[in-house]
Amino acid sequence: MAIVSMFYGIIVSIFYFDNKQYKLPHLHASYREYEAVVGIPEGEILEGELPNNKMKLLQAWIEIHKDELTANWNLASSGNRIFKIEPLK
Repeated sequence: MAIVSMFYGIIVSIFYFDNKQYKLPHLHASYREYEAVVGIPEGEILEGELPNNKMKLLQAWIEIHKDELTANWNLASSGNRIFKIEPLK
């Protein structure tokens, strides 16, 4: 697992070699006791949940950074090092 970004209490991670269960680009987001697996680039929840206001922030961030997120997911799914992405400001 590698943390890609953190903003407004949301921690966004991409796991290495995490392409078996969902077979599509996705990230893991956590906020306090909430956790969700969210698809890239549409921002749909694949599993878990986040509070609505945090989910909207995450989806906006995904929309802004979808190309970078897809590149990071491709790197991580093959075991390569990923890069940090600018947080939502």
